[in-house]
Amino acid sequence: MSSMTRTRIADELRAVAEDALAGRAPGQAQSDPAMARLRELGTDLWLDTGDLEEAAALWRSEFSALTTNNTLANQVVQTGILDDVVRQAVATLREDKPGIQPDELVMELGFVVNCRIALRLVKALGARVSVELHPAVAEDVERSVDYAVRYHAVCPERFTIKIPLTPEGYCAVARVRARGIPVNYTLGFSARQNYLAALVSKPVYCNVFLGRLNSVVADNRLGSGEHVGEKAAMATQNAICDLRGQGRTETRLIAASMRAASQVTELAGIDVFTMPPKVARAFMESHPDPASLKSRVGTDFQVAFDPTVDARRLEVLWSVDERVRALAEDLGRRNPLELTGDDLREADADHDAGLFHRYTSLEVVDIREHGKIPKWARWEHERGVPLDDLMTQSALQSFATDQAALDERLRQLALETA
Repeated sequence: MSSMTRTRIADELRAVAEDALAGRAPGQAQSDPAMARLRELGTDLWLDTGDLEEAAALWRSEFSALTTNNTLANQVVQTGILDDVVRQAVATLREDKPGIQPDELVMELGFVVNCRIALRLVKALGARVSVELHPAVAEDVERSVDYAVRYHAVCPERFTIKIPLTPEGYCAVARVRARGIPVNYTLGFSARQNYLAALVSKPVYCNVFLGRLNSVVADNRLGSGEHVGEKAAMATQNAICDLRGQGRTETRLIAASMRAASQVTELAGIDVFTMPPKVARAFMESHPDPASLKSRVGTDFQVAFDPTVDARRLEVLWSVDERVRALAEDLGRRNPLELTGDDLREADADHDAGLFHRYTSLEVVDIREHGKIPKWARWEHERGVPLDDLMTQSALQSFATDQAALDERLRQLALETA
């Protein structure tokens, strides 16, 4: 992409951002007493949607941010609401670079629509918004950094950049954070993944997608699934709090992928909740007594697995063993701005920490076909495949599937635009 084209696209998006920033100021919405209590307990509240109408109907003054992703962006684009924006961007890109290749055009259109979806939310709600990178750059450090910088430049006042948790992601996050750009390091599933991230990459936020953890255990009949994700999230919160207490990180945890209003109560006190609209609506409609809400930080959730299951394969979700700690210390002594994804993989192997698996192309195809909840029968005899890393890969491939649908829509609009 030529620097001229980038500048013109960036200028147009920045103009939209400035208009958005002149819109509704934070704090003008109605308050919810139970949500106010959660804020008192130390939990920031975010909505997990890119749908403006849905977000506006649920918005309360206690919400501070929203988060979007490839799936949510695809849902918005498929409605056709941004078709005119896409057509105008196609014209601009082709005018500035007549020979632009179709794949490059689609990547740039994806950048434009993600920014526009987020800026609609900024304008209407005055909130911060997390915007996610295209899955195609998840294992490319330099392209991840490049897009992160470009997204942030559009609206540094409100944008947080979501980078997926891969070995290359650890490296990209460190480089982006060195520029002072806030990062939401997404697609995390375990305490040990986030312990390493907090020490090596130091994102502003890390995640545990707790609802998916409950689902992978229940759907694969490894146990009831009850409180698996909650236990992983609370163990992560404890580990992050310990590191913050030592002055070694400022990273905060997001409890993500919530599935039920009960999880809001059970996890009160965790740094951040990002709630899908269904969960936020159910919580508000249940009208909990604010006085009944207490911090649950430090709770040791009990989980039960089928006795035939090797529980050690599942307990990696909440354990941070000495090998992981040694790996983190080793990498922490190196210059994080010089690390590569392969450096992390090699160090992981040297310490026998078992955090990363090198997936073959056929394994990636299997993962993508199974969706965001992997089929454990496919992997239970693969001793080198850790569940947390498998869940991250499954989430990434699920997003890639939705991104492909979004890209196809953009490609068709480009073909229709003379």
